[in-house]
Amino acid sequence: MLARVFSCAVIGLDGVLVEVEVDTAQGLPGMDIVGLPDAAVKESKQRVMSAIKNAGFAYPRKRLTVNLAPGSVRKEGPVYDLPIALGVLACMGIFPQDILEDGLVIGELSLDNSVRHVRGILPMAAIAREQGFKKIYVPAQDAAEAALIPEIEVIPVDSLTHLIPYLNGNQEISPQKTTHINSSEPWALTDFKEVKGQEHVKRALEVAAAGGHNVLMIGPPGAGKTLLARSLPAILPALSIEEALDVTRIYSICDLLPSDTPLIKVRPFRAPHHTISHAGLVGGGNWPHPGEVSLSHRGVLFLDEFPEFGKRVLEVLRQPLEDKVVTISRARGSLSFPANFQLIAAMNPCPCGFFGDTYKPCSCSQASITTYQKRISGPLLDRIDIHIQVPRVDYEKLSDNRFGESSKTVRKRVEAARKKQRDRFASLKKETNKKTLFSNADMGNSEIREFCKLDETGNTLMRAAMNQYHLSARAYHRVLKISRTIADLANEEKISTEHLAEALQYRPQVL
Repeated sequence: MLARVFSCAVIGLDGVLVEVEVDTAQGLPGMDIVGLPDAAVKESKQRVMSAIKNAGFAYPRKRLTVNLAPGSVRKEGPVYDLPIALGVLACMGIFPQDILEDGLVIGELSLDNSVRHVRGILPMAAIAREQGFKKIYVPAQDAAEAALIPEIEVIPVDSLTHLIPYLNGNQEISPQKTTHINSSEPWALTDFKEVKGQEHVKRALEVAAAGGHNVLMIGPPGAGKTLLARSLPAILPALSIEEALDVTRIYSICDLLPSDTPLIKVRPFRAPHHTISHAGLVGGGNWPHPGEVSLSHRGVLFLDEFPEFGKRVLEVLRQPLEDKVVTISRARGSLSFPANFQLIAAMNPCPCGFFGDTYKPCSCSQASITTYQKRISGPLLDRIDIHIQVPRVDYEKLSDNRFGESSKTVRKRVEAARKKQRDRFASLKKETNKKTLFSNADMGNSEIREFCKLDETGNTLMRAAMNQYHLSARAYHRVLKISRTIADLANEEKISTEHLAEALQYRPQVL
């Protein structure tokens, strides 16, 4: 007999429909699995055999052949345990074969026949709805995640002993209720009001948060660069529903979703150590998986001690910073992962950290200072929108008991600026049917030409800045985008000379 059960594979960040075909024949008892399976899939035969026996069913003493179609798609992980087991039981006539025609089956089996958690449930549920399936059978602990996708019935499965009576119509399993997406307040370890001094840096971070711009902070040790960076998530706007699902899909595939949180509701904040490899940063492996830049999607990637990262590691940031996506090519194929993150980098001006400090003299030679600064290439620096000096904080400011502006107050201005951007880009999408833009940093050349127009005085100032600072075409466009953000924070429709002058102050300074 031949039975067919539908399941799913995940390639990159997208689900791919897989047909699990199980055929029985006379011959030596055993199971062969074909269809480009990895080691974990091949080991399914032992788990399936024990699970079926411990569920109270007799394992067939026949030759079983399991085909995972299409054969050109690589299958990995234990996600096919449950569909293979149901295919075997359907061949034995334990339940009607046509009962699963409108459902997608996902799950790993324990030897005691209970169903375990698997990763990548969200994209699998999305492809099930897209392909017209009415039901999806998932591990019970993953049901809330699958229920984020509407218009599909989610059946939580605890074990084979509970599922088989349901398939035979002898027992009910209550479908998982649709998981409602509620917004939550942004969260950070430190509130802006706790940071003493550094008002100009706070202003730069506010501009960065309002427009999604990249920032490089330069200053001596202990000036507060790390503290300021870790305070940034508190002033970022809450994730929209579309952004939250986008981020959750990545974390689901990487198996990083907390067990009690089916949806990521706060913007990611990733701070990898400078010993990270380039594959760990942008993703990689024999079969590519997302790296830190993708885990920071729609959030913040904080790189402390920026020059201490390997040169190759830093240079691989060029493409994702520019294209908001990272493409990884291997012999088996190419995969693209989203990487629309906000880079916040911090560095000392020299190896000892005190070059240019007004209180403590620098002990480094000019050659060592130059070598240290050149660890970060010019093309990479050109892709960072805001460069800001973070000087030492005076005792008077540190000992002052008064608080500055709270993160909540700053966030209100940031959210108002982001709302102006969303409204502006929404009208643009309706007219041109382009992809959704979320912030000014996402603008391309056509959007810059449309929304970042300068008056005659602004053109004069920009021409002088281009000649004096030798700005590249990329830097020119980034200055215009920052100017647009500053105007949005000021609730102005047009970019004035003041907005442009402030944006020009954020260009790289000679150290």
